Amino acid sequence: MVYEPESVWEFSTTGNVTFGLGAAEELEAVVQEHGATNVLVVTDDGVADAGIVDEVIGPIESGEYTVYDGVEPDPALSTFEEAREVAAEVDPDFVVGLGGGSSMDVAKTTSIVHEHGGDILDYVAAPTGRGEDVPGPGVPTACLPTTAGTGSETSPVTVISLPDEDLKVGISSGYQRPNVALVDPGLTVSLPPGPTASSGMDALCHAIEAYVTRRYDAKPAPASRSDRPDYNGRSVLTDQFARSAIEHVGSGLRDAVNNGQDLEARRNMALGSLMAGISFTNAGLGATHAIAMAAGAIHHTPHGVTIALTLPQVIRHNAASAFDRYAEVAELLGEDTSRASPGDAAEDAAVAVERLASDVGIDGGLSTLGIEEDDVVHIAERASTLERLLAGNPRRVTKTDLEEIIRRSI
Repeated sequence: MVYEPESVWEFSTTGNVTFGLGAAEELEAVVQEHGATNVLVVTDDGVADAGIVDEVIGPIESGEYTVYDGVEPDPALSTFEEAREVAAEVDPDFVVGLGGGSSMDVAKTTSIVHEHGGDILDYVAAPTGRGEDVPGPGVPTACLPTTAGTGSETSPVTVISLPDEDLKVGISSGYQRPNVALVDPGLTVSLPPGPTASSGMDALCHAIEAYVTRRYDAKPAPASRSDRPDYNGRSVLTDQFARSAIEHVGSGLRDAVNNGQDLEARRNMALGSLMAGISFTNAGLGATHAIAMAAGAIHHTPHGVTIALTLPQVIRHNAASAFDRYAEVAELLGEDTSRASPGDAAEDAAVAVERLASDVGIDGGLSTLGIEEDDVVHIAERASTLERLLAGNPRRVTKTDLEEIIRRSI
């Protein structure tokens, strides 16, 4: 059969995005717009203990609300199931995800499963799950991020940990994009320096990988519109969001880490994270995220830190296939590449990422997270199975390549 390339690109995002200081105060109006009277809030105990839940939800006067604050980082299947059980008890007509990516992921999937029934794993791809399609929209959902990094408020994907199997799996469906994202930089002010740094480096990687991923027309055409993957390749539109995201994170992360009350820095980070999320959830990601997903599943390493320590070596591996793109990344991060050769300019991008990570307290290597030489093959084997992520990597990457990237990152 003659190869047929893709000839169109698709672009989707959250139904409505409301951005700026005070955006969270519009939650009550959003609830009222949906005619909701019974709200389920999905969050974690840290957000609850910080008083953010009371601050955001307290003013809601139109009906009742229930708070589920049992979400942990990298939420396990049992957490998703627990949230589903709470939803079954209270039968919400509106769901709010308030917190980092974990809380927003649990909220989005709870919305779907409560509306359509079944088990969580029914919607996870085989062989781990049954691979059923999400049949339609879930309970109306709003997401309010309290970190600037994951982009979950724009994403059709949720990530589920299976700790007994050292595995992370996902549910991907456009129906999981929230109806509304209320992105309020003020909600991130209380985030400590460490999580600010790690989530910010995750946002930066989202933008960089989306910017260098394969073009939509360098991929095979799907059999039908419904077969087109969520990650359908970079386009002129995703490029605009990615470039701006890189600039915003590059200019805002250091200040946000060093002075969490710097609202301009927090605004830059919230906006950078949002735009990175919009870009990568359409364009796709690459080898950095495949390695981080595998390492996180096996060794429970913090995602953003793993990303920060791996991205420079992925850039060096990929550079030969994307010299010009990485040169632009370097420039967007403030490097002067005007006199550099293409190879040197791409190296400048890797160095700029290393410098930014170090400046916000993330340095050393994967060995600082407990990953050793003996772990390399196992992580690479697991990463090599994550085709959804690796399909967009600008340079072909084999299991041996992954091993070498991980080894150089240690």
